[in-house]
Amino acid sequence: MIESNAARAAVPGSGTEPGTDPALLRLVLGTRLRRLREAAGISGQAAGRAIRASHSKISRLEAGRVGFRAIDIDDLLSLYGVEDPDTRADFLRLAKRANATGRWQVDGDLGAQRLDTYLALEDAAALLRSYSPGVLPDLLQTAAYAHAVAAIARPGPTADIQRRVELLMRRQRLLQRPGAPKVWLVIEEAVLRRPFGGTGVWQDQLDHVAAIAAAGDAIVQIVPDHVGGPAISSVPFTLLRFAEQDLGDIVHLHHATGAQFLDRRADLDAYHAIWDRLCVHASPPDQSLELITALATGRSARAAR
Repeated sequence: MIESNAARAAVPGSGTEPGTDPALLRLVLGTRLRRLREAAGISGQAAGRAIRASHSKISRLEAGRVGFRAIDIDDLLSLYGVEDPDTRADFLRLAKRANATGRWQVDGDLGAQRLDTYLALEDAAALLRSYSPGVLPDLLQTAAYAHAVAAIARPGPTADIQRRVELLMRRQRLLQRPGAPKVWLVIEEAVLRRPFGGTGVWQDQLDHVAAIAAAGDAIVQIVPDHVGGPAISSVPFTLLRFAEQDLGDIVHLHHATGAQFLDRRADLDAYHAIWDRLCVHASPPDQSLELITALATGRSARAAR
């Protein structure tokens, strides 16, 4: 029996820990299957025909957006020339784990945004780099600020807004957990002067950003007004990097009607270049902290008068 080099390189192994969230496992498995297909020189259309489905079904499988049927895994491995029984068994075991229920469960509009997949990736990341024009990044928002932003950006019943805020507060725990990922955030200076929620909410928010930056829980850089961050990128994005050996960098884009996960080399190169430009034009972390502290102190002093 012949086992291709790509198959040997894609064998599910110890790089994926037993407790890994199924949403992350789906992405890992989809990535491995895509690598096998590309190494075999097989089109998405041909792969779809092999499992009695369409090219779009292959795209969803490779993006980790759907569950995996054992018969589909068997047929795809045969098509890709993976004949080693142990390798095939490893893929099937991984597919079974990937089909389980994850700890991040979302529904309604949040489910439509594939937030469960993003949360699993965020949990597993070793490095998170994020830029969010217009508002503060999610991981820096206080509950009151987040509520005020959500009420404007996605108005709806108070219970729905509160549900989003509670989920955000759960996400922020990763900043303090053992083995927390390195978090690097770039913020527009103008955002620090945008008082969502009123004076009291905004004062608490400024104090919170200053505390996070001073404690070193995140690297925070401020893009000065004269630079104009949105001129570099008008789209909010997060670059995720993983210790997991089977996952390369991923770009997460969040927009009004959903989300995208990009891992193609051209996309990654483009967003790495955008990130580099933002960081070059932003003030260094120590100067950024001074600016945040000055704004917080000045606003506090004015409020006291």
